[in-house]
Amino acid sequence: MKFIVTLERDETGMMVAQCPSIPGCVSQGASETEALANIREAIEACLEARAANGLPMTVATREVEVTV
Repeated sequence: MKFIVTLERDETGMMVAQCPSIPGCVSQGASETEALANIREAIEACLEARAANGLPMTVATREVEVTV
C-alpha cells in the first residue's frame, strides 16, 4: 500500500511525519530520512491496531488549494 505523508520541522528542529489518512499516525526523526523510516513503522503498527480493533484501515482525505 502507498500512503501520502506530510513532513514538517518542529520548533526543536525535529522532522515530524504524519499520515493524514490514518488518524493519529505520527512519528518523528532527527532527519527527513529518519522521520520517513519511523513513519513507515508507525503506519504498519497503526494498521495492525486498527484491524485488531475493527476500525476502518484509513479515512478518506483530499488536498484542496485555498487562496487567501
